Amino acid sequence: MAARRLTYPTDLTDEEWHILEPLLPPEKAGGRPRTYPIREGINGSQDILRGGCAWRLRPHDWPPRPTASQTWRAWRQEGTWLRIHEQRRDAVRTRMGRHPQPSAAIIDAQTVKTADKGGSTATMARRNSTAASAMASWRRRVSCGVSSAMPPI
Repeated sequence: MAARRLTYPTDLTDEEWHILEPLLPPEKAGGRPRTYPIREGINGSQDILRGGCAWRLRPHDWPPRPTASQTWRAWRQEGTWLRIHEQRRDAVRTRMGRHPQPSAAIIDAQTVKTADKGGSTATMARRNSTAASAMASWRRRVSCGVSSAMPPI
């Protein structure tokens, strides 16, 4: 009998697993059987999402990183995660006595001030030093053919 690993705070509870398990795609027919329990893969993914660590920094008692990340990506591309989200959202809204589908959405846009002053003052270009202004003035005169004399050094 294999030793059972210690649980992590992000692991699915038995109740959560019983809700989620029927929503997951079945094992593909004709392929190699799963080597690792799918619940352990989801537990590992939960830890990545909740803890914010990189796939390569996961604890060693979960399925290997390529297995977990490939499953995660495949389910994202197949729409499994979106389907689970929509089904759970509808169930929660129904339990709350609301219509399963939301009728409105709120888009929040934060306004950021660019400066204390408004108008053209806030968008004026910075001023150069007097030496830079003199050189710019000389460059304009030389390039326009106004003066071909070099300024004194």
